[in-house]
Amino acid sequence: MSQVFVSRHPLVLHKLTALRDATTDHRAFRDLVRELALLLCYEATQDLTLAPKTVSTPMGLAQGYKAEETIGLVPILRAGLGLVDGVMELLPNVQVWHIGLYRDEKTLRPVEYYNRLPTEPTVQICLVLDPMLATGGSAVATVDILKRWGVRRIKFLGLIAAPEGVARLTAAHPDVPIHVAAVDERLNDIGFIIPGLGDAGDRQFGT
Repeated sequence: MSQVFVSRHPLVLHKLTALRDATTDHRAFRDLVRELALLLCYEATQDLTLAPKTVSTPMGLAQGYKAEETIGLVPILRAGLGLVDGVMELLPNVQVWHIGLYRDEKTLRPVEYYNRLPTEPTVQICLVLDPMLATGGSAVATVDILKRWGVRRIKFLGLIAAPEGVARLTAAHPDVPIHVAAVDERLNDIGFIIPGLGDAGDRQFGT
């Protein structure tokens, strides 16, 4: 579990509680997803490589730093889209690439239906975005795709994980850090996280 980072920030805990609440409507739900994405991105990017940079202030020269690595966001459609805006508030110059996967409700296995990655990698780090790390199938499949593409540094950023999903992603890709707001109790018999928050896509988009 050394690669699993569960936020204990008070604002994350506060907003996650509101997100779980069944009475939270889809507009407020989307706002909370965006805010949590920003907070979790802040924590997930603490190890970015920096280069020294000198700038002129109104009072003279100051020694500072500039982030060196190029970052790509890979939201897993459709629920992962809700995390993009929050991350982009913090990292406005990122590239965004979409990968479409849906979970077969009978087998619980991911099925890829959309992938428009260019031939060669254009970023050094990819953040895989998906609110729920449930069975882990979609996350593992997405990381598989990104590694075949040639990306060397990959992180998973989500809101809630199940132990089963954490175990599956960690077993398949032990080099991929997992950043979430909570690891919940378990999966139920149809692959939903308990207590979780329901279907993250439906609650974001009011469907």
